Amino acid sequence: MVKEMEKQYAIIKICRAVELSSSGYYAWKKGRSRKREARHRKLSVFIAARFSESKNTYGPVRIHKDLKEEKIPCSRRYVSQRMIEMGLKSVHKRKYRITTDSDHALPIAPNILDRNFNPETLDTVYACDFTYIPTHQGWIYLAVVMDLCSRKIIGWSLKNHMRTELVLSALNMAINCRKPQKGLIHHSDQGTQYASALYRDRQFKSGMITSMSRKGNCWDNAPLESFFATLKKELIYSRDPFITLDQAKEILFDYIETFYNRKRRHSSLGYISPEKYEQNLTEKIKREAA
Repeated sequence: MVKEMEKQYAIIKICRAVELSSSGYYAWKKGRSRKREARHRKLSVFIAARFSESKNTYGPVRIHKDLKEEKIPCSRRYVSQRMIEMGLKSVHKRKYRITTDSDHALPIAPNILDRNFNPETLDTVYACDFTYIPTHQGWIYLAVVMDLCSRKIIGWSLKNHMRTELVLSALNMAINCRKPQKGLIHHSDQGTQYASALYRDRQFKSGMITSMSRKGNCWDNAPLESFFATLKKELIYSRDPFITLDQAKEILFDYIETFYNRKRRHSSLGYISPEKYEQNLTEKIKREAA
């Protein structure tokens, strides 16, 4: 009771000092409270929307980056606390099986890349790999080609088998899309698909230099291991299995082309998307050349 009276007296003294009535002070305080509530609701809607747009994959760090980009002042701690209160929790990843068959007598190239995963120029190093995806009709296989400079997926193929045609189709897509110059380093594992005569012939005709990971060493192609882990965490294991190959193609197209390449913030790129990174890099080269 005494403390409450002291508080009221302190408020009266402040109001007199600034020539403000007590009723005016409480009206101001109420208005400020309403503004705080409105801002709280606005931030909550923004957080929920970004979480949904990320296909339930973004955590506090990436959502906070979105807030900063929109010039909305807010701390990362607030975002984290609000996500906990709203029950927004990003999906978890699971382990997946190895698909590489390196037990063969086909030609094997040395590991020229040697884990230099951060080239400064586009279309100088392509990393290639494939993985399996479960469906109600059995396993299907996704092959991808990544430009290591921007981490952008520039070629991909989805089929119900893992023969050479699978990885060759992804490589052809990348070549047709980017039209790289000769001398590009092509890095993959030692799988029979990448070591086959048909695939090596395509590399040779495109002027590519072949590099292969050491046998049984997944870290020699870590960026793609990371991509597949992200894909499975954010898309495959966060939903019911695909029903058909066509359904899988449609959903994977949306994830790779619309979300991953153009929207998803990549930690190794300074939390911007691969597409934005390439745009920034191209603009930088033009400025330096001017």
